[in-house]
Amino acid sequence: MNEWKEINRPKMKKDAVSLLTGKPVYTQDLAPADCLIVKAVRSPYAHAIVRSVKTDAAKKIPGIECIITADDVPKKRFTTAGQTFPELSPYDKYILDTHIRYVGDPVALVAGRTEEAVDKAVQMIRVDYDVREPLLDFTKAIDNAIIVHPEADWTPMVNVGGDNKRNIIASGTDEWGDVDSVLAGSDIIIDETYHTKQVQQCMMETFRAFSYIDMYGRLTIVSSTQVPFHIRRIVANALGIAKSQIRVIKPRIGGGFGAKQTAVVEVYPAFITHLTGKPALMVYSREESMTVSAPRHEAQIHVRVGASKEGIIRGISLHSLWNGGAYGDHSPTTVTLSGHKSIPLYNKFSAYRFQYESVYTNTISAGAYRGYGATQGIFALESAINELAVQLHMDPAVLRLKNIVHEGEVMPAYFNDTASSCTLDACIQRVKEMSGWEDNYPRTMLPNGHIRSLGMSLSMQGSSIAHVDVASVTIKVNDDGFYTLAIGATDMGTGCDTILAQIAAECLQCSVDDIVTRGVDTDTSPYDSGSYASSTTYLTGKAVELTCQSLIKRMKARAAVVFGIDQSEGLVFTGQSIDDPETGKTITIKDLGNGAMCGNDIALEATESHHSLTSPPPYMASVATLDIDPETGHIDVVDFASVVDCGTVINPALAKVQVEGGIVQGIGMALTENVQLDQRGRIQNNSFMQYRLPTRQDIGDVRVEFAPSYEPQGPFGAKSIGEIVINSSAPAIADAVYNAVGVRFRELPITAERVYMALKHKP
Repeated sequence: MNEWKEINRPKMKKDAVSLLTGKPVYTQDLAPADCLIVKAVRSPYAHAIVRSVKTDAAKKIPGIECIITADDVPKKRFTTAGQTFPELSPYDKYILDTHIRYVGDPVALVAGRTEEAVDKAVQMIRVDYDVREPLLDFTKAIDNAIIVHPEADWTPMVNVGGDNKRNIIASGTDEWGDVDSVLAGSDIIIDETYHTKQVQQCMMETFRAFSYIDMYGRLTIVSSTQVPFHIRRIVANALGIAKSQIRVIKPRIGGGFGAKQTAVVEVYPAFITHLTGKPALMVYSREESMTVSAPRHEAQIHVRVGASKEGIIRGISLHSLWNGGAYGDHSPTTVTLSGHKSIPLYNKFSAYRFQYESVYTNTISAGAYRGYGATQGIFALESAINELAVQLHMDPAVLRLKNIVHEGEVMPAYFNDTASSCTLDACIQRVKEMSGWEDNYPRTMLPNGHIRSLGMSLSMQGSSIAHVDVASVTIKVNDDGFYTLAIGATDMGTGCDTILAQIAAECLQCSVDDIVTRGVDTDTSPYDSGSYASSTTYLTGKAVELTCQSLIKRMKARAAVVFGIDQSEGLVFTGQSIDDPETGKTITIKDLGNGAMCGNDIALEATESHHSLTSPPPYMASVATLDIDPETGHIDVVDFASVVDCGTVINPALAKVQVEGGIVQGIGMALTENVQLDQRGRIQNNSFMQYRLPTRQDIGDVRVEFAPSYEPQGPFGAKSIGEIVINSSAPAIADAVYNAVGVRFRELPITAERVYMALKHKP
C-alpha cells in the first residue's frame, strides 16, 4: 500500500477562500479605470463583401477615441487557434476583412472612453454590403461553387490535406489491414451515419481581455485565456510586431472548457492599444459569446462495424465530416481525434480505416471544446456498438468485455502505442454493479406508465499531445524554507494549481501550504503549452516531479558546503532537514533557505522541462438510467453512474467534481443543447433564455467512482481526467432511450418533442 501523504488526498483548492469571499481575481476586476472600451461592428450577413464603411458621424460623438476598419489593419493573415508551433491550422484570418464570412464577422472596431459613447457610435456606423449567397450546409461544402476562402494568400503552415479552393480545411486517411474485405466477410455489419450538432461551452465568465503599454514600452495583455504563451504568438502575428514586445498575464479564469484555447478577443484590444498607446478593454456580451466565439464542431460520422456471430468485432470503418465554419482554427486537429480517440477502445479487430474532412462554411467558426473531437466520434462509435449488440441479441456489456483493450496490448488504431495502464474491464464490471445492470437492463415498466431504462457507453481520451506539448516548471526555496512553484499551465477552475502543489509537496515531503503557486506571466513563468489536451496533471505534473528532484540535489549541494564536505551523494533529504548520517550534522530547510542569502554561489532553485513520447488514455464506463413518459416523450435522467480509470487519483475531491461536471455537460449535449441557424445563417438561440442548458433540477443522481491503474509515465502513476468525462453521456442516454421506446436516435439532441413524434409515427 502506498504511503503517500499529500497526494491521493482531498485538499482544498488554493484559491477557494479568495473566490468564496469575492476577491478581485478575474480579468475585468483588474482592468484600469481609464481603459478605452472596445466593441465591434458586426455583419448581419453570412457572406458579403464590404463596399464602404461610413464613420464620420460616429467619430463626432464625444468620447470616441478611434474607429478602425479593414483599411487600417495589417494585411497579414494569422490563426486564432492556440496550439503549439508550428500550428496545424491555416493562416486564413485578418484582424478585420472586407470579405465577410459569417453572421457576426467584425467589420469595424470602435474604441471610446465610455461604454455609452461606444454603443452610440456602433449604431451610427453605416456599412454598404455586396451581399452574396452563403454556403450553410457543410455536407455540400466540398467542391461547392461558393468558395469561402478564395484568397491567394491563404497559408497552410503544415500540410494537413487542406485545399481552400475546394473548401477543405484538412483531410486524411489512416488505416491498418484490408477493412473492406474484413467487413465483407463479417456475419453482422452495422452501417449507419450519426449527426452531432454544434454546442456552446457556456462558461460563466465570457471572453474578455485588456491591454496596456508598460513602463518599458511593451504591449501587455491581461486575458482570461487557457494559452497565454500561444496568445503572445497569435497577437504578434496579427499585429506584425516582435514577440519580445508582448507580455501576456493570465489571472483567474471563470471557466473555459476549451473555448479559451482560441484567441477569440485578445487581438482587438491589443491592436487598439498598439495604435493609441492607451489601455483598452474588450468584454464580450453573452450574446457575442454565443454567436461569435468558438463552439464545438457539428459533425456527420459514418460508421461501419463488422463482427462475427460470436460477438468478436472484426473491422471498424469511421468517416468524419466536420463543419469548421468560417475559419480553420481547431478543425485540423479536432477532427483527427474523432477516430483516434474512439476506435482504440476496441482491440480485437484485424482491420480499421479512419477517414476525415473538415470543411469551410459561412457559419460561426468552430473551435475547441472539452473532449476535442473525441466526443463526437465516441457518440457515433459507441452508438454503433450498442446497435451491434441488438443485432447479435447480446448484452452490450458482454459484447464490450469481449472486445475492449486490455493493459499491455499494442493498439494499432492508437499509433501502435501500448496500453501501459488500463482497468477498463474493471470499470465496466463496477458500473454494472452500481447501476443494478443485471436486474434492470434493458427496461422496466413503472406503475405510473413511465418506462425506466438503462444504456451503456465507454469512452477514452489521451494525456497531453505526444511528441508535441511541453511543460516547464520552476521551484525555488525561499527564506524560512517555503517554496515558490512557478508554472506556465493555467488553472481555469479545474484546480491545477492545487494538484501541482500536491505533487510538489509529496516530492518535497512538506505540506501543500508550504507551496506557493502564482498565475501565469509569459515574462516570468516557465514555458508551458497551455491547459488543453488533458495535459496539466500528467505532463506538467511530471515536470513538477522532475524539478523537485533537481531542487533536492541543489539543496544537498548547498548543505554539503555548510557541512564542509566535498560530496553530497550521501546526504539525506527528510523534508524538514538535510542530514549527514556519517557525521551526524543536520541543517533544517528553514536555515538552509535563510543561510543561502549570504555568501552563497549555489542558487536554491531548479527548472525542468518535460514532454511525453506517449499519450496514455484514461478510460471510463458509464450507465445512464432514464425515466421516460411515453405519452409526452419527456426524459428524466434519474441516475448516471460512472467509473473512471485516470491512473492514480491525485485529489479525489477535485477529480470527482471534474467527472460530475463533464457528465452534466454531456447530458446537455444529448438532450437539450443545439445551436440553430435560420436560412440566412443567423444563430437563433443567442442567450440562456433560448439555449437550454441542464440545471440541477434536470439531473438526478450522478455517482462517480474510480478504478485506479498505475501509469508509469505519469507523476505517481497519474493520467488525465479533464476531458474524458464528457464523452460517455450522449451514447449512454441514446441507448437508454432506444431501450425504452424502441426508436434509435442517431442525431442529437434527443428532445422530448422528437421522442413524442417518433412514437406517434412508430409502425
